[in-house]
Amino acid sequence: MSRALNLNAPQEHVLETCAKHSAVITQIEVLRSGGTRVVLQDMEGAGLVTRAYKGKVISGPVRRAPNGTMRD
Repeated sequence: MSRALNLNAPQEHVLETCAKHSAVITQIEVLRSGGTRVVLQDMEGAGLVTRAYKGKVISGPVRRAPNGTMRD
């Protein structure tokens, strides 16, 4: 499993879900192809978010913006 996830969900929803599960975000960006890419600080957080989004994890290629939004 990777710490980076591509999710078929709006960025605001991903932020709320990560906060709810205490999953620390290191980077988040809106995907040009639709959805959100999020990189979590650790594998535990990535596992929690993956389970929370079950069938909404995008597998396969996605279109990313040239510059993502960094978070502290």
